[in-house]
Amino acid sequence: MALLSRFKKSIRSVVDKEPSVNIALAGKWTLYFILIGLIAGLGSVVFHYLCQLGAHYFMDSIAGYRPPAPAGEHHLIPPTSRPFNPIILLFLPAFGGLLSGWLVYTYAPEAEGHGTDAAIDAYHRKGGFIRGRVPIIKTIASALTLTTGGSGGREGPIAQIGAGFGSFLATTLKLSDRERRIMMAAGVGAGVGSIFRAPMAGALFAAEVLYRDPEFEPEVIIPAGISSVVAYCLFCLVYGWGSLFESPDFLFRNPLELGPYLVLSLVLVCIGVFYIKSFYGVIRIAKVIKIPNHLKPAIGGLCTGLVGFFLPQTLAFGYGFVQKAIYNELTIPFLFFLAIGKIFTTSFSIGSGGSGGVFGPSVVIGGAMGGVVGKIFHQIMPGIVTEPGAFVIVGMAGFFTAVSNTPISTIIFVSEMTNSYHLLLPSLLVCSVSYLAARKWTIYDRQVKSKVNSPAHAGDFFVDILQAIRVKDLMHLVKKVDVIPRDMTFGDFRRFFPETKQHYFPVVDPFKRLVGIFSSTDIRAVLFSRGIGNLVVMNDVATFDIIFTTPSEDLNAVLQKFTIKNIDSLPVVSDEDHGILIGMLNRREVIAYYNEQIQNMKNKT
Repeated sequence: MALLSRFKKSIRSVVDKEPSVNIALAGKWTLYFILIGLIAGLGSVVFHYLCQLGAHYFMDSIAGYRPPAPAGEHHLIPPTSRPFNPIILLFLPAFGGLLSGWLVYTYAPEAEGHGTDAAIDAYHRKGGFIRGRVPIIKTIASALTLTTGGSGGREGPIAQIGAGFGSFLATTLKLSDRERRIMMAAGVGAGVGSIFRAPMAGALFAAEVLYRDPEFEPEVIIPAGISSVVAYCLFCLVYGWGSLFESPDFLFRNPLELGPYLVLSLVLVCIGVFYIKSFYGVIRIAKVIKIPNHLKPAIGGLCTGLVGFFLPQTLAFGYGFVQKAIYNELTIPFLFFLAIGKIFTTSFSIGSGGSGGVFGPSVVIGGAMGGVVGKIFHQIMPGIVTEPGAFVIVGMAGFFTAVSNTPISTIIFVSEMTNSYHLLLPSLLVCSVSYLAARKWTIYDRQVKSKVNSPAHAGDFFVDILQAIRVKDLMHLVKKVDVIPRDMTFGDFRRFFPETKQHYFPVVDPFKRLVGIFSSTDIRAVLFSRGIGNLVVMNDVATFDIIFTTPSEDLNAVLQKFTIKNIDSLPVVSDEDHGILIGMLNRREVIAYYNEQIQNMKNKT
């Protein structure tokens, strides 16, 4: 039984005052989700601390680079006064890439790249199974990559921490693959929701990011919601409450502003496609380069450092620059080069095999491009576009929607991250247009189009489709057959048999009503026996325990009947009178019809 169905049933039993065993079942699953949330929240706390520690001792103490922080984050260690040294910053990401590459390719090669994609792949194709060492390696490798100047996001490693523990817990408890997948996805939602201080969005993201089509995994939402709330509370108890960004009280009041927002969505789609092409272009190049894998992140880090030498704002996280853009403190050229440079540094850092997420850079790129478009329109029509900072927030949502195919959760994400819910209307427009225009592309290569295409739902979908098709839909495949009178002698049948290609023979009474059936296999042993031709009638060889179907029956039940006694053909009788034979339905044709319907559905999608 599905995990969500169990949970719902257990909760319903509390209302209906069913036996306490059902209350215990609901409590057991709730405890599991809380435990996943605690571990994911603890992982977020540890990873955030490692990032703060690494940024202080690598970028600040060695290179003198101190990027601004968003309003919701504060330095855990006081900054140094070391002067900025761009030469050191040029080689620092290569050093981090070397350490990260050695760690990943030595102990857990599947921890390379962005961890959310690995979790998606585990959900669809691996029964939710993730090796226990992967979250640990991913955490350390990502901290090394990101705190030495590599461009990436926090959600990748945190998603794998939560997913890894959910998978481990389900495996330890010997749960089914379906339940392991759900607990793994709950860990993804908890990790992402806590590190970005967006618990609701984290739960929705875990259910939405699995598919390219606008489709949610409903069984994931409630478990991920419980885990995400727990992880968020634990993270905020350590680092303080509040949102990641602060924003003025932006308001949408002028419908004419939707025009510039529509332009913004088209710009975000173009930049988003460029981002995806660049990212996977670097991945393809890295695969064909004939050098040891653990050296490739070092080369990617060197390329990252080269971009950072000229554009240091494109290194590491970059959330502080988004905060400045929201308050309209950055120029158009600065924002434009921040967005374009961030595309290249993220592609080099993560695409070469480094470790980190892609959501964080998307926030920076989208926010920067939103700021560019907002400031341009503010200069052209200041009476309509009064607040360029609002375009930064909407740009964050629209850009990630364009590259991830997750419009709903992204709108909630940005609203929670900025504590700004007054821009939902323009965000909905921009995200909807961005999704429709860019749904062909995705930064999450392991996403599947829909449940139809997911190996995880192959069995469910098989049953669902069969139950939706009735025998009456296949009446053109029901064949009229010759019936055998019950008093026909065996000798007469022996003369009739060579003239027919039938394998199953319905037996009828004098009123043409179905009373029995037999197959050629049943009589093969005595078909040419002598001396019984006129002594035996066909009523004597027929079986009266007839397995039949009716026009109103679904194909799932029909296939089950085919397999009960391994028969290849079923009599189809009238719904009102089971003695009235309509014809025979063959198993091979039922399966062929089903396959045809599946192919038609796939072609439509």
